[in-house]
Amino acid sequence: MDFSIKTFDAKTTIIAVKTGCIVVGVYENKKLSPAAQQLDAKGAISAALKSGDISGKPGSTLLLRKIEGVVADRILLVGLGKNEEITEKDFSSAVHAVVRVLANLGAADAVLALPGESIVGRDAAWTVRCVVMAANEGAYRSDGLKSQKDDSVHGVKKLAVVLSASAQDAGRAAIAQAEAIANGVALTKDLGNLPPNICTPTYLATTAKKLARDFKLGIEILDRKQMEALKMGSFLSVTNGSVEPPKFIVLKHMGGKAKDAPTVLVGKGITFDTGGISLKPGAGMDEMKYDMCGAASVLGTFRAIAEMKLKLNVIGVIPTCENMPSGSATRPGDIVTSMSGQTIVVLNTDAEGRLILCDALTYVERFKPAVVVDIATLTGACVVALGNHNSGLFTRDDAAHDALANDLLAAGKSSGDTAWRMPLGEAYNDQLKSNFADMANIGTPGGGSITAACFLERYTRKYTWAHLDIAGTAWKSGAAKGATGRPVPLLTAFLLQRAGQ
Repeated sequence: MDFSIKTFDAKTTIIAVKTGCIVVGVYENKKLSPAAQQLDAKGAISAALKSGDISGKPGSTLLLRKIEGVVADRILLVGLGKNEEITEKDFSSAVHAVVRVLANLGAADAVLALPGESIVGRDAAWTVRCVVMAANEGAYRSDGLKSQKDDSVHGVKKLAVVLSASAQDAGRAAIAQAEAIANGVALTKDLGNLPPNICTPTYLATTAKKLARDFKLGIEILDRKQMEALKMGSFLSVTNGSVEPPKFIVLKHMGGKAKDAPTVLVGKGITFDTGGISLKPGAGMDEMKYDMCGAASVLGTFRAIAEMKLKLNVIGVIPTCENMPSGSATRPGDIVTSMSGQTIVVLNTDAEGRLILCDALTYVERFKPAVVVDIATLTGACVVALGNHNSGLFTRDDAAHDALANDLLAAGKSSGDTAWRMPLGEAYNDQLKSNFADMANIGTPGGGSITAACFLERYTRKYTWAHLDIAGTAWKSGAAKGATGRPVPLLTAFLLQRAGQ
C-alpha cells in the first residue's frame, strides 16, 4: 500500500475530496469527530449514529455510500470509544478494523480523516506509524509456497492520512520509518514461516549476505573450522547430531561515529529443534521451525535500521544450527567446554538454545559493546509465566542494567510490542549447580525461564546485558498459526531511542 499525508486549509475541505472512501470517527456518546461533522451537512451520519446502526465502540464500523453533498464515493464510520479523549488502545482497535474493511473494498484509494492528533499521550508520528504498521500487517500473506495463490485479494492500494499542516513533516518522516519497520517485520515473518528443509543455517547465512549486499553492511560468516579454532565447544555440541553445517553470522551496521561503542543484538538461530536425544513430543513439533525467530528478528531489525540509515553502530550476531538426534548427537550427561572456558554438564539436550547463545555472548566481548541484548525463543516456562502477550525481559539489578531494562520496556510500550521484566538472583543461580561441571544446562524444577536467563548471565559479566525470551510472542498456534515478526518493533524502537531519532 502507498501512504501519503494530506492537509486541508481554508480553501479546500474534506467534502470536496475525490476518493473511493473517506474514513471518519464517531463516539459512543453519539458525538462525531471533527471530520465527520464536516461531512454531516445533510445529517446522514448523525442519523446513522442515532439509529444504532453503529455503536461507536472501538472498532465498530459502518459503510455509507453516495452521501448527498460529499464527493467521495463512500464514507466509512469507525468507532473511537467513549469520548473525545481517545486512548491508544481504542485508536489501535479502530485502525485495525478500518484496515480489515479497506482490504475488501472495491475502492482503489482512501483518505483516513481520524482525530489522530488527539490520542492521549501520543503524537501525530505515533498515529501514522500505527496506521502504516496495521495496514502492512493486514496485507501480509504466508502462501508463498502454495501451488495456487489467493488472487482474490483486492482493496485499497493508496491511503492518505489527514494531519494538521504543522504535523505533516513529522507524518511523512513517520511513514518512512514505519515502512522500514514493516519491511523488517515482514522479513522476520517470512523466515519464521519457511519450512525447516528450506530455512537452514545456510539459508540464514545467504539471507544475511543479501542484506549486506543490498544495504552495504559489513558481514562475516564463520564455519565449523573457525568455530573449532575459537573453542566454541558448547555451540558445536548442539550441532553433533545434524548433517546441516552450522553457521555463525556477524552483521555490522556502522551508522554512528567510528569510536562509538556498538549496540549488539544476539539472536538464537536453531532452524529446527527436535530436542535432540531428549526428544520432544510429536504433537506440535512442526512449530519448532520457529526456534530461529530470535535470529530472524535480528535480521529483520537490520533490514529496518539499514533502510532508515540509522545513525548508530549496531552489530548483529547469530549462532545458527539444527538440534537433531543421531548416533553422533550429544547425550544427556555429556560435559562440554564453552568458549569462556566454563564447563557445562548437558542434563537435557532440549535446553540447547542457551548452549549456542553462551558462546555467542562470549564472542561479542571483542566488540567492547555499549550494551548487548540477546533474543531467543528460549523456554516454554516463559509462555507459562507470561502467555502470548509480553516477551520476558531479564537483566541484572543495578543502575546500568535498570536503565537498559527501562529503555527496552519503554520501547516495547511505544511500539505496542511489549515486554515484562522478570527477576534474576543467586537463589535461582543455585539451581544450576552440578557435582561434575561448573554448571548444568538446566536448573532444578521451578522458574525455568529464570534459571535459563541465569545460565546466560554467567557469560555476560564484562558488559551491560539484557535477555528477551520471546517463546510466547514470536509465533501463533492454531488457526492463526504463523510468525508474528516480534520483537522487531521493540528492538527498532529501542535502537531509534539510542540513536536519538
